[in-house]
Amino acid sequence: MMKPGTINSGNLITKIAPVLFGLIVLITILFFTLPLLSLVLRITPEEFIAAILKPEVESAIYLSLITAAASTMIVVLIGTPLAYLNARVPYRGRDFVETLLDLPIVLPPSVAGLALLVLFGRRGLIGSHLNDMGIAIIFTIFAVVLAQVFVAGPLYIRQAKTAFAMVDQSYEAASRTLGASPLATFFRITIPLAWTGLISGVILGFARAIGEFGATIMVAGNLPGKTQTMPLAIYGLMQNDLAASISLSLVLIGISCVILVTIRVIAGRSL
Repeated sequence: MMKPGTINSGNLITKIAPVLFGLIVLITILFFTLPLLSLVLRITPEEFIAAILKPEVESAIYLSLITAAASTMIVVLIGTPLAYLNARVPYRGRDFVETLLDLPIVLPPSVAGLALLVLFGRRGLIGSHLNDMGIAIIFTIFAVVLAQVFVAGPLYIRQAKTAFAMVDQSYEAASRTLGASPLATFFRITIPLAWTGLISGVILGFARAIGEFGATIMVAGNLPGKTQTMPLAIYGLMQNDLAASISLSLVLIGISCVILVTIRVIAGRSL
């Protein structure tokens, strides 16, 4: 037989536990949302519009969208065949290759930027030869795209590999049986069946590219109107024009929200 004090303690814990759980959840939500909400409350709509219309801000937005789109297209072109290979062909060393491809995801951006700088700089392993031919990459818009491809590529490749692995190979076998070539089967059967996952990978890659900061500033610099993307402009304007810096931050937050909603919608349709 239990003592009365034990029963009371158990009832008390039962009553307090939901309250503590709810408090932890509330604190966690506030921790992640209040900083973003503070940006919204810090600037008026008039200040936001005025800041967005400034030439340096417009240039940063335009450059970010163009370079992110270009880098995403490059990632799709070079990453799709590799993702398909890793999903279907059990070649020797595949795990090692996949580990190398995943490294940029976990590397600090400064390390990624330094690695690209050492490789493509004027005295770099490849950059020195390009420099002899009169081709400059570092501190140009090409360097921006290069950094974005380096950090966004692994995200797309991982997602694309998963999408290809989920395709039922019996459909591809049926296509081959009916006389379709491997290339025709890939584009007419495999790609449409993996389309949802591939699109999610494209969106994730674009999001990573447009938000890239560390690697970009090391290999492309922070040159307004030339290599200054939105993340770099936020950093550069923070000291002299806080309203413009906050406005660009809100633009990136808006783009991120659209990307997240789009991925959720695509994921919901694929269920």
